[in-house]
Amino acid sequence: MSATEHQDRGAHRPGSFALSRAELTVADAVGELMELWGFRRQLGRIWAVLFLSERPLAAPDLCDRLRISTGLLSMSLAELRRWGVVRSVAVPGDRKEHFEAETNIWSLVRRVLAERERHAIESALATVEAALADVRGALSDVDPEVKAGARFRLQRLEQLAQLCRVGQNLLRVLLDSARVDIGPLKLLSDALTRRS
Repeated sequence: MSATEHQDRGAHRPGSFALSRAELTVADAVGELMELWGFRRQLGRIWAVLFLSERPLAAPDLCDRLRISTGLLSMSLAELRRWGVVRSVAVPGDRKEHFEAETNIWSLVRRVLAERERHAIESALATVEAALADVRGALSDVDPEVKAGARFRLQRLEQLAQLCRVGQNLLRVLLDSARVDIGPLKLLSDALTRRS
């Protein structure tokens, strides 16, 4: 069914306007959240529409629902697929490529934390440790002001390094052993996964 046929069919169903409005409102809200976390807004909007869809959607349907270009959709879908939050699925009788969202929300959060946040913390720690090595070298300077500045910076940099290590440990605990109370998120994720 083409996007126009889908739209025409939906226009005759009771409540279809309310469903469409709710879908776009949620898509915009998820897009804003994704933007807050450093992702492009469209990634959240596309994922949300797929998440709320009872069936896989083809690219023309997504473009129509979100009112975006095929180029933007294609680029966004490629990124969503790299993150593993959207996948291609075959729909019997239809040659178009269809997409569906990962519905295990905890899996999504965990994947992003594992890939993006862990890398950011490791990168920050490496930078701080390199700066520590430079500052330690300045401790042997003959100038007393340079030595005093080096001691001060050494103390502050060690605090930053320790903060990065704490961040690494917290992330490791969250990802590996789930000792942090993620119960509500896990229950929601499990419930949604069972439905799909």
